[in-house]
Amino acid sequence: MIRVLIVDDEALVRAGLRMILEPAEDMEVVAEASDGSEAVTAAAEYRPDVVLMDVRMPGMDGLTALKELRRRPGAPSVIMLTTFDLDDYVHTALRNGAAGFLLKDTSPRDLAAAVRAIAAGSAMLTPRITKRLIDTFAGLGSGDSAKARERLAVLTGREQDVVRAVARGLSNAEIGRELSMSEGTVKAHVSRALSKLGLSNRVQVALLARDAGMS
Repeated sequence: MIRVLIVDDEALVRAGLRMILEPAEDMEVVAEASDGSEAVTAAAEYRPDVVLMDVRMPGMDGLTALKELRRRPGAPSVIMLTTFDLDDYVHTALRNGAAGFLLKDTSPRDLAAAVRAIAAGSAMLTPRITKRLIDTFAGLGSGDSAKARERLAVLTGREQDVVRAVARGLSNAEIGRELSMSEGTVKAHVSRALSKLGLSNRVQVALLARDAGMS
C-alpha cells in the first residue's frame, strides 16, 4: 500500500487529489496539510511513502518544506505540484531532491501512475516529460562539466551506460531493451549509481550527466 500525504493551501485542490487517489486499491491518503510546516509535522507522524506538495503556499512554501523533509532519515519521495510547466522553482526543486513535479491539470490516470512510479523509484512522471524537463533546465546547471565528469568517474562502464540512457529520458524497460539487460538489472544499476553519487533520484542523475556532456 502506497501511503500518500497531500499538501496544498487550497482545500478544493486537496479534496480533488484525495478523490482521485483514494479509490485506488494500492494507495491510501494518510493525511493532508495546508502549508509546508504542517507537511513536515504530518510526514513525521504518518510516515508517507509519497508527498504531493504545492510549490507556492503561504507560510512555509513547498521548496522550504522539501529541504526539511529530504534531510530527515527515511525521507519520503516528494512530488512538487505546480500550475505552470516552466515554473521558476522547478529546477531548484529537482536539484534539492524532489522526485519530480506534476501539473495541477494532470489527468487522474497520469496522476495515479506518477505516484506509483515515484513510489517504485522510477521516473518522475513519464519518460518523455522527464526528458523535456531535463532539456529545459539543463542550461541552469552548475556549468562545471569537468567537476561533473569527475563525479561520474566513480561509476562502472555499465553504470555510465545506464546513466547516459536515463539522461535521454528512457524508462527502465527501454534501457533494458537497448542495453540487453533485464529491467531489474537496470533498476539495480540506477540504485548503485544513486548511492555512489550521493543523489536522491534519477532526475538528479540525469541533470548531472547533462552537465558532464554525457547525453
